[in-house]
Amino acid sequence: MKFVVGGQMDKKLISGLLVKLAGDAAEVTVATDIEATLALKNGQADYYFGCCATGAGGALGITMGLLGKDKCLTVSMPGRILTQEEISKAVEEGKVAFGFVNYDAERVLPMLVTAIRQKAGL
Repeated sequence: MKFVVGGQMDKKLISGLLVKLAGDAAEVTVATDIEATLALKNGQADYYFGCCATGAGGALGITMGLLGKDKCLTVSMPGRILTQEEISKAVEEGKVAFGFVNYDAERVLPMLVTAIRQKAGL
């Protein structure tokens, strides 16, 4: 699997956590929002991860505009984090771009990677 990290904040932290969580199952790349979105759109990446202060605008704004809302999901926003069940369902339904609040990265990335691994049969 190929993961690409975009968004506005903490890209190094996110990429490091993804490498730690996915291990050899994923290749992780850091890029600008536009580069990351285009990599996803053109099949050069399988999943997009981005964070910002709200979990939506700076994390997913460009991605949502280029890919459409049906491919994107805000997994955390100030005061709310989706459950593992909600995240797993969204991944199964075809969501491939995920936005979250920077201070929730250590909580949401394990749930996202678990859901993605389950979908891939890993």
